[in-house]
Amino acid sequence: MSKILIRGAKVLGGEPQDVLIDGETIAATARQGEIDWSGVGIDAGDATVVEAEGQVLLPGLVDLHTHLREPGREDSETVLTGTKAAAVGGFTAVHAMANTFPVADTAGVVEQVWRLGKESGYCDVQPIGAVTVGLEGKQLAELGAMHDSAAGVKVFSDDGKCVDDAVIMRRALEYVKAFDGVVAQHAQEPRLTEGAQMNEGIVSAELGLGGWPAVAEESIIARDVLLAAHVGSRVHICHLSTAGSVEIVRWAKSKGWNVTAEVTPHHLLLTDELVRSYNPVYKVNPPLRTEADVLALREALADGTIDCVATDHAPHPHEDKDCEWAAAAMGMVGLETALSVVQQTMVETGLLDWAGVADRMSFRPAAIGRLDGHGRPVSAGEPANLTLVDPAYRGVVDPAGFASRSRNTPYEGRELPGRVTHTFLRGRATVVDGKLA
Repeated sequence: MSKILIRGAKVLGGEPQDVLIDGETIAATARQGEIDWSGVGIDAGDATVVEAEGQVLLPGLVDLHTHLREPGREDSETVLTGTKAAAVGGFTAVHAMANTFPVADTAGVVEQVWRLGKESGYCDVQPIGAVTVGLEGKQLAELGAMHDSAAGVKVFSDDGKCVDDAVIMRRALEYVKAFDGVVAQHAQEPRLTEGAQMNEGIVSAELGLGGWPAVAEESIIARDVLLAAHVGSRVHICHLSTAGSVEIVRWAKSKGWNVTAEVTPHHLLLTDELVRSYNPVYKVNPPLRTEADVLALREALADGTIDCVATDHAPHPHEDKDCEWAAAAMGMVGLETALSVVQQTMVETGLLDWAGVADRMSFRPAAIGRLDGHGRPVSAGEPANLTLVDPAYRGVVDPAGFASRSRNTPYEGRELPGRVTHTFLRGRATVVDGKLA
């Protein structure tokens, strides 16, 4: 594998540095124009040089919440197309949710997804195992067998459905303690959301659409942080979306309980006012909330109450979205636009600097998922999983150019800042000049 010299990049948004990749690791770093301990500057030698003046170098992004759809819904996405989309978005690792067909509730299925990820080569794929058999919420799945499999599963979730039975949730939390696992909960009380089409509030009342109340999320989160504290286990809250949920997680953390939470890019930017268009591209679970919720989520991500950004990349074929609102599937694609949305909502508003982005989109999600080799510092001896982004870029989102198989983005036609120019997976370029290598 050839050497690569990234010249003049702002590592985590700081001073320009030269970073030398040799094989799968970072061989050396030095401030641009300075000399290293041996008395010589980084010598490019026969290395391929990437001129990165004005660009920001981050550790490879890690997504805790991706739907790759394979096996079973390859018309929406495959592991190959999904990991291509991830690479374009700057991700070097994604966690693949279990709601496939068949469900990833056995060692055999999670190993299949893991091996497909190895074959794709565009980013690492870490399968998430189902909590219950068939996502039915009645019987624990083979948690231990999935952990002991080649896939080494550490995160378990019935995402798409809530583990609403308190006894089942308690048992799952107790079980995963044996191997330092975590249960990632889709917080949605099912009885409170029957027939729900959007956020319950002024807009739903005016449109006459069934409402998804904030308390349906907040009541499950309150229960689960108490359960996690009771059994001394780890719980992770998926796609947190309300100001009330923020306060519950903040309270749980103040108690020292082992609770983490994620927020999606779309919940940091979009509000339920967009549903007035009746465009099903804005139909998502949990639903787009109010402006007050959006601002609370941004503040919570900034102060660390919310640990990380996760895309909830949810691809659908056009026929599942190009229809009337009530019949449309819930979900949005997000891998290729996530970093741009975070730049707009968090960096350009002054709520996070680029080091904070690295923390929320690489270091913390890798730590929550116990993912080795990712979320590491940009320094000598570390794995060369890196993302180079041009923050000065401005461009209009055109889903026709997506690497994902699906096009259900809420950002079509919207100008977003920033562009990933290069992504490196263990020293190998998966994206060069914004295009798949």
